[in-house]
Amino acid sequence: MTTVDGIVVVDKPGGWTSHDVVSRIRRLARTRRVGHAGTLDPMATGVLVLGVERATRLLGHLALREKAYEATVRLGASTVTDDAEGAVLGGASPSGLSRADVEAGIARLTGPISQVPSSVSAVKVAGERAYRRVRSGEEVTLEPRPVEVALFELVSMAPSGEFLDVDVRVECSSGTYIRALARDLGASLGVGGHLTSLRRTRVGTYTLSDASTMEQLDSSFHVIPIATVAAQTFPRYDVDEAMARLVGYGQKLPDLDLGAEGPVAMFAPDGRFLALYELAGDPPIARPIAVFAT
Repeated sequence: MTTVDGIVVVDKPGGWTSHDVVSRIRRLARTRRVGHAGTLDPMATGVLVLGVERATRLLGHLALREKAYEATVRLGASTVTDDAEGAVLGGASPSGLSRADVEAGIARLTGPISQVPSSVSAVKVAGERAYRRVRSGEEVTLEPRPVEVALFELVSMAPSGEFLDVDVRVECSSGTYIRALARDLGASLGVGGHLTSLRRTRVGTYTLSDASTMEQLDSSFHVIPIATVAAQTFPRYDVDEAMARLVGYGQKLPDLDLGAEGPVAMFAPDGRFLALYELAGDPPIARPIAVFAT
């Protein structure tokens, strides 16, 4: 089988790490050159975007910063890991909370906010992942960072024994920790909170409708070719053979008007995706961002 450069969109199953998925795709694609555009926790399910071969270098240029989730927050207890897998730290009865109370708490966590990542995140502390330090018994305190929560919406809420389960939808920027939103919602309401389920429904323009389960990929592995991804994502510019050679070598093109701002996908006459170019400098000159021609 010839390995195809391109994108694989996976509906990650619960219990799998993102690295588990990468390992399986490496085996299916018969190449070590596989990378992902942002991890998902083992407990989480949903959209995970991976690049194969040359497309691993394309991932950083795709508009994948916006992400969407469906989640359940359990109010009434906080945990070490901010999810259901960690030991309970404490909490208070949420029985007195109304829908208006919860919606007010959600509103305080919507928009541009400063968020302290979960202590079991992959953020590095003195060169080591925070979650590894926590698992070794170390107490970790991380610095807050700016994130954007474009949508934090209450879908439903219902008692669950002594707790209150709140189903929510979230749309946010990369770097936003949904488990931290659960923690902070519980803290703002004075009862504690943690995440019990998480499903990512979108990464950039890729949704669950684009994703394949691991079982589907095992039986019929397929990759979205890099040329298709580039044509769907960026403005397209078709060049002639002479210019294709220059683009393939990553040459600047002083006399070329790309007709668009930002990255533009350059295509050869035979349909090959050659490179990403953009206009930069004063006066603007078409310059390469990344060259993919072989």
